Amino acid sequence: MLNPRNSRLSRLLSERVPRVLSSLFTLLQFIQDFLYYKFRTIAFRWATTRPCLYLKMVQSRSKKMVISRAKVAASATTLLALAIGSKAQETYPATPLASKHFSYPSGIPYQVDSDPQLIRGSQYGYNICNSTTEGQDSLCQTAFINYLDDFCLWGPPDPNSLIGDTEGESVAWCTKPGRGTRVIPPGALQGVQYMRTPDYVQVVGYIDQSLINIAPEDYGGEMDPHGADLRGNPLGGIVFSNAWSGDNNTYVQAVEWHNFMGSNSFCFKICDPSGPNAAHYCEHVYDRIGCAYNAPHNAPNNTFQACKGDNQDFPGVYTDPADGQDTSQFGIVATATSGAGASGSAAASGSSGSGTGSASTRAGSAAAAGSTDEASKALSRNIGLGQDGTSAGMMIGFVGLLFAGVFLL
Repeated sequence: MLNPRNSRLSRLLSERVPRVLSSLFTLLQFIQDFLYYKFRTIAFRWATTRPCLYLKMVQSRSKKMVISRAKVAASATTLLALAIGSKAQETYPATPLASKHFSYPSGIPYQVDSDPQLIRGSQYGYNICNSTTEGQDSLCQTAFINYLDDFCLWGPPDPNSLIGDTEGESVAWCTKPGRGTRVIPPGALQGVQYMRTPDYVQVVGYIDQSLINIAPEDYGGEMDPHGADLRGNPLGGIVFSNAWSGDNNTYVQAVEWHNFMGSNSFCFKICDPSGPNAAHYCEHVYDRIGCAYNAPHNAPNNTFQACKGDNQDFPGVYTDPADGQDTSQFGIVATATSGAGASGSAAASGSSGSGTGSASTRAGSAAAAGSTDEASKALSRNIGLGQDGTSAGMMIGFVGLLFAGVFLL
């Protein structure tokens, strides 16, 4: 099998190099036209001190200078359009991961993510997993949650990694062999609670995270089938369960799920796809406050237990026990830290919080794109446009270069 990193690099080079060269050619044309326009402007001003030459230049100035301005604007606009078009084409897939549905085992493609041309590149691993892929070097990205002793967690492929740096490349680590995945080493799991409710199933517990390649000091983060670019984290990662089929050998895809890993603890919730509120119970936007709010529980350490439970409030909603009124906690959630955990729910004692371990994530590319948009808008407000069109050409060209630098290189 080809090394995924090498094959991904080859594809990126073959796809990006022609576009980069095209952009550079357009940039050179813009520079040439702009310098030509500026040279003619300077020459005209110099000629005003020489009457004969001045009269000749006046006759041709209007037409040629208008053409020069048009060429500058056209080149700058081409750069801008190229950059904006690249952004639209290279960030979001035609079909988000959470809208893709598969049957197990025969209906799964080799790689669920089919958009290697997008900004995050190719899927790191694969989804067809069997005895030939099983082992501690497996790159399987198909996970399962079935019961207390039969579930998987997402973890980095390489030792001593931060979740924030590797969430897009995470692979499945499972409690049992036979899935074609990596196997969680003996002694790693220190306590697990499996809970089934009317609308979801979750496993919560404590783990020596260094044994599944997470750096010991990492506060961790969240993985879900959405991500900033809708391709999911891990990219192409899918989850199945036999919890809703009534048959231990029949598996249903859990389209909505979230998995928090970090601080030597974890929670992994999958929501019943036949229920009307799967996306709400498996909310994916409250990634900074961890398990206490997203998967409340009362799991004790050093204990392995299975139980039934009631549905929690939707993550981000708090029910006041005094009057039973629901209150949105979005403002609090947005600013909370990983240490704020246990107060989020009456059933959250002993629960784990998980913060964001790193700001440098593969999933952050689309967010960075939004920041660039806002910076460009602010720049256009603060820099005035000149009356003769020169400033406008420079402005458009600068914005085009900014977009091209962010999205094409």
